[in-house]
Amino acid sequence: MLLGAVRVALRRPYTFVVLALLLLIIGPLVALRTPTDIFPEIRIPVIAVAWQYTGLSPDQMSGRVSAPFQRILTTSVNDIEHIEASTYPGVGVVKIFFQPGVNIATANAQVTAASQVALRLMPAGIQPPVILNYNAATVPILQVALSGEGLSEQQLFDLGMNTVRTPLVTVPGAAIPLPYGGKQRQVQIDIDPAALQARGLSAQDVAAALAAQNVLTPIGTQKIGSLEYTLQLNSAPSAIADIGRIPVKNVNSTAVLLSDVAQVRDGNAPQTNIVHVDGGLSVLMSVLKNGATSTLAIVDGVRQKLDEMRGALPDALKVLPINTLGSSGTCARPRLHRPAVELRAHDDHDAGPDEDRQRDGVLPAERSPRRSRCPRAGRPGLAPRRRPDEPA
Repeated sequence: MLLGAVRVALRRPYTFVVLALLLLIIGPLVALRTPTDIFPEIRIPVIAVAWQYTGLSPDQMSGRVSAPFQRILTTSVNDIEHIEASTYPGVGVVKIFFQPGVNIATANAQVTAASQVALRLMPAGIQPPVILNYNAATVPILQVALSGEGLSEQQLFDLGMNTVRTPLVTVPGAAIPLPYGGKQRQVQIDIDPAALQARGLSAQDVAAALAAQNVLTPIGTQKIGSLEYTLQLNSAPSAIADIGRIPVKNVNSTAVLLSDVAQVRDGNAPQTNIVHVDGGLSVLMSVLKNGATSTLAIVDGVRQKLDEMRGALPDALKVLPINTLGSSGTCARPRLHRPAVELRAHDDHDAGPDEDRQRDGVLPAERSPRRSRCPRAGRPGLAPRRRPDEPA
């Protein structure tokens, strides 16, 4: 076989010269256009269905929500590889893993239809579930920490949720869940039991009055002369102080207002996690890889978006990418663990792998003798450290 190829090459030398030139030209083009990535593309489609019912215990969530839904899935959804379910207080998450090559659009429609059927079997008042599509390669590749002097946790959460997260989701291949840490704004009504009892009222009367007096009623427009005006009723309070003026009940010819039996305040939902950066309260956002887009392209796209939006952010807000992968991919180490609740960002450029994990909150605060050979000069916001024997 080899001798035959040699004879053909000797008889037709120009043909092999042309083939060699084609390889010389096409080779670099193919090398330049070959996509560079760190994580392999794992085409195992997964659909996650999250059910929520506040106040229900994990065993009740499993028996009354997750288990009936899984039975419906096995009879109405095709190409299921296996199903995983996790239940928490008030939350149930069902993950449906499908066979490779499945039509994910059809599977998504079938899961959505099954969830609507399952609603009739669930406890009364449960809301439709949240359905998310991803695959086995959807892993965190970058984390963005938000902090700033003079900014409260509620302000940091609002900025991360409404100002920073919205432009970042436009990066191809990036999926950004809700931020960790911070306080989610919530208008709260603290009822005074003694004031209710003195007026012969109950908490149910307050809830009924709030539902009856907080109604959006569109009434259309009114044309006066040559102008047409949009009209609206004051049937819904537009300020927090207006909520306290809602009448609850008429007792002895006297209107009992909501402010007489309760305190209305601009508060927040119960906080379940806290994020610290440099010893201060912060908000953390994780960027996940979603789809076949290169991991390095996603990281570069997120950094570019952060640079573009800095002019529109408050001056006191600091947006710091942490646990990021390098643009070249040479020193990139994938972080497959869950983001730490407490973070400590510092400027240690000679940190080894264990110290990197310490910064992520995985290892205790110990100095490891191991050193990393990867340069850290490319990390934004950090300057390279010069060795004592290095000339200026």
